[in-house]
Amino acid sequence: MEFNLADLFENAADHFAEREYLVCDGKRRTYAEMEERANRLAHHLATNGVGPGDHVGIYAQNSVEWVETVWAVFKLRAVWVNINYRYVEDELAYLFDNADLKALVYQREYAPRVRGVLDRLPLLTHSIVIEDGSGADIEGLGSVDYEAAMAGGSPERDFGPRSPDDRYILYTGGTTGMPKGVVWRHEDVFFALGGGIDPVQNTRIDRPEAMAEKGLANPAQAVMMPIAPLMHGATQWGVMGGSFVGNKIVLVPQFEPRRIYELIAEEGVHAIMITGDAMARPLLEALDDPGVAGLDLSSWAALSSTAALFSPSVKEALMERLPNLILTEAIGSSEGGSNGYTMVQKGKTAMKGGPTVTPIMDTVVLDEDLEIVPVGSDVIGKVARRGNIPLEYYKDPVKTAETFVTDAGGVRYAVPGDFATYEPDGSITLLGRGSVSINSGGEKIYPEEVEGAVKGHPDVYDCVVVGVPDERWGQRVAAVVQARDDASPPTVESIQEHCRTHIAGYKLPRELHFVDAIVRSPSGKPDYRWAKDIATTVAASERT
Repeated sequence: MEFNLADLFENAADHFAEREYLVCDGKRRTYAEMEERANRLAHHLATNGVGPGDHVGIYAQNSVEWVETVWAVFKLRAVWVNINYRYVEDELAYLFDNADLKALVYQREYAPRVRGVLDRLPLLTHSIVIEDGSGADIEGLGSVDYEAAMAGGSPERDFGPRSPDDRYILYTGGTTGMPKGVVWRHEDVFFALGGGIDPVQNTRIDRPEAMAEKGLANPAQAVMMPIAPLMHGATQWGVMGGSFVGNKIVLVPQFEPRRIYELIAEEGVHAIMITGDAMARPLLEALDDPGVAGLDLSSWAALSSTAALFSPSVKEALMERLPNLILTEAIGSSEGGSNGYTMVQKGKTAMKGGPTVTPIMDTVVLDEDLEIVPVGSDVIGKVARRGNIPLEYYKDPVKTAETFVTDAGGVRYAVPGDFATYEPDGSITLLGRGSVSINSGGEKIYPEEVEGAVKGHPDVYDCVVVGVPDERWGQRVAAVVQARDDASPPTVESIQEHCRTHIAGYKLPRELHFVDAIVRSPSGKPDYRWAKDIATTVAASERT
């Protein structure tokens, strides 16, 4: 076998056949059942012209069918493409066209949007619809019913050999700009995101067979619940990476805090994965729900956050309410893989921007000349990864050249744009993404740091921080705020007074803009374009 994602899954299926693999929305699959159904779907796709290198879109909320499609596509050496189910027609048309989709597996609810973009998809030759009870009109789309496709395919694993060079594409919207497809080799993404590097021991596995062996060495099956949508890389790798070692994965179609706790009790969940405050804060508040108070949560041992701001006030509150829970926080990106992690300790959650983490193998901080920043210096550089990194952005040579760079010694790096510093002990403090930083009087201000401080105010439920034009300073800090339902909207003065003990004076918000709810992606990332529109539109109207 190879360091190929389908090979790794098939090896796990052979070793853990009778173990339960996946639970979602009342449906269950053992490893053996997942293997057989993925084989059936793969044969159906192959019969309908899908082969090595072809792109197959997956347009659905979390479901067992989503995961079955993943393995079916990889078995054929084809490439699946994650599609954001929140996109409207123009965004979908851009992504579908950019991704060169030959086939599409979609949830029936989204049939009207699929119909709206079909005439702009000349490469699309086959589609499969997952029944969801929505009753959406699929007339004229020519789609095959998912279960009918499954029933007509052979259950045999009779596919040819695969390669570590097979492709995996992760489409990412990030915080700004149109979605971009990050192209990885299977071997590279396995070591960057799939468990090939142990972040605690900082060691690499030497054989693909070692992943199943690692799972067999643990007598108790781990039960994991990644909560974000499967269209998000963190959950994709929670599901795929967990499968290689025989874990049981519990998914939810949509984020509902009370349902999360019910599933922890019902399924004996050991660890959950979240994406920052957008999930952590509702989970924290749901602990006061009378329906949650009586649940047996004793199996729950760990919570891990990645990909979005996890503010100090929320971390401290979680540790206060759940003192035996192990909290970890990780940093990484679609372009750079996993970069570092930290164990969160009570009373030590203050941050300069993002978290301070122990870097994972191959992660460094580079200055503007692509030199590694000296440990313990005050030089601000960018987080970078070498070794197992992506090949490119799909069909975007300009952005590829900007993000994947080679230093004077010939070492190639992925540099997505996250600013950071090295601490004296060699740890890395993440400051924030440069694309959304604020320049006020020549000082660079990272929104994540200000957001973390503002969200500690007792009357603030959520916020996003952006820069708005300022005649004197170039930009000033503005906070778009969602106040707590049981509190009066805070004043600028009270926010500033609260924040002064956490951040420097020049970083304080100078204006507040209140909204009913903060707009975020399903994975919890803030929509900075939306927030900037809110703040700049209000600021402009006040000047006229």
